Amino acid sequence: MYEQVLDPLFGSLGWSALAAALPLLVLFLLLGLVRMAAWKASLIALVVSLAIAVLVYPMPVGPALLSATLGAAFGFFPILWIVINAIWVYNMTVTTGHFDVLQRTFSRVSGDRRIQAVIIAFCFGALLEALAGFGTPVAITTVMLLALGFSPITSAVVALVANTAPVAFGALASPLVTLASVTDLPLSELGAMTGRQTPILAVVVPIVLVGIIDGLKGVRETLPATLTCGITFGLAQFVAANYISVPLADIVASLVAAGATVLLLKVWTPQGAAESEAAAQADSRAVIARAYAPYLIIIAVFVVAQIGPVSDLLDAVTVKFNWPGLHVANAAGEELSLTEFKFNWLTSAGSLLLIAGLLSIAAIRISGRDALDRYLGTYVQLKWPIVTVMSVLAIAYVMNASGQTATLGNWMAGAGGIFALIAPILGWLGTAVTGSDTSSNSLFGALQVAAANKVGIDPVLAAASNGSGGVLGKMISPQNLAIAAGAVGMSGKEGDIFRRVLPWSVVFLVAMCALAYLQSLPVLAWMVP
Repeated sequence: MYEQVLDPLFGSLGWSALAAALPLLVLFLLLGLVRMAAWKASLIALVVSLAIAVLVYPMPVGPALLSATLGAAFGFFPILWIVINAIWVYNMTVTTGHFDVLQRTFSRVSGDRRIQAVIIAFCFGALLEALAGFGTPVAITTVMLLALGFSPITSAVVALVANTAPVAFGALASPLVTLASVTDLPLSELGAMTGRQTPILAVVVPIVLVGIIDGLKGVRETLPATLTCGITFGLAQFVAANYISVPLADIVASLVAAGATVLLLKVWTPQGAAESEAAAQADSRAVIARAYAPYLIIIAVFVVAQIGPVSDLLDAVTVKFNWPGLHVANAAGEELSLTEFKFNWLTSAGSLLLIAGLLSIAAIRISGRDALDRYLGTYVQLKWPIVTVMSVLAIAYVMNASGQTATLGNWMAGAGGIFALIAPILGWLGTAVTGSDTSSNSLFGALQVAAANKVGIDPVLAAASNGSGGVLGKMISPQNLAIAAGAVGMSGKEGDIFRRVLPWSVVFLVAMCALAYLQSLPVLAWMVP
């Protein structure tokens, strides 16, 4: 069994942390400065992470390679499995023309494509995040924005920035469920605390989206709509997370925000409307119903799958096993569970999306042959994002298993009384690497609680700050950059998108750090449940 050593370089945690950060530095420098294609950059960074694990950490070559294969497998299932099946459903609606109908219904809500972009990227994206997560909203809303007439890079940037506030409660609160399991803290308290952080972010995101599209002039002209959308989303997310249901927080928030915005647009029209290029032809109610059918079926399948007896039946065939040949213990000699692979092939969100897709075939009247062609074509469409995601997750698992991630976390946890200020940075870092707030919470959740207890900070605040900070790392993660780029035909140009979203990621992160720090002080301590 390999036992982690957290200070392998000169016995210094600081020097070791510098070495442990090299794979991430290489990855983001290749993306941001060299402008290398994400799949190439991630493969090079994977080699660097393996080299650090073997040459700096005392990890043998065999376990290092095995941890990389485990990460790659996890990258495909469940993460890519979700994205592939979600994109397949979307591709079928494109083939049958139902996507165009869906697009036109959004256009009829408002003739202003700035408002349409907010409804699609923020509200509809939040609903997709609530149901599936893991890159699905980015992939689908990016293409929808492209169809409105936005440039490929603007479509990608808007979709990525919009995919922030809903992420902590995404995939029926999977990040928080994971956080509760690794910290032994109540899900209700973690959900309530997160519901007192991310709703504040939600208020400004719609405004920022319009700013990206049309600058300050556009922000002024659309402010009533963006404020209505952001405030109602934030309030609904807060109320749902604290008083209704943590898993349903995003579903409630997205529907309330969309409804409130639509009602406002019935009595108010923005000045300087940037008209959409979408066709304004009328569609029958039956045609519109078929266009919405796949998404209604998705909601129905996910809701039914959460019913106790149904969930138990689906979960009965779940297989869990330790990755063959890989045994890892932490610095204290305790065996880690990160070597376990969970193959929940029926309860996985990707499998539920596949079931919903199969049910949608008849609803949207596509032939079985065309549906199969679209399914195989989806793998071809996503070939480079698939390589990227599997490589990035391989990096994450090599860093986790060797101890590189723990070194970085423990080094940051040594900040003492100001730990609350940097707690969100750990979550941000974890999501930036893995592309998943769920994985970030799995990586750093327990560490956040241990550090919080050590320095006298409320552990619920520290743990929730990990997830809230993590949502801001999603827009710069190579996994999501690759998905967005692939959706709009920009594969190989992820670096261009990265440079556009990085400033927003950093600005939001600084604000979240300040909020978490003030919540650890008497100033905002009343916000902690």
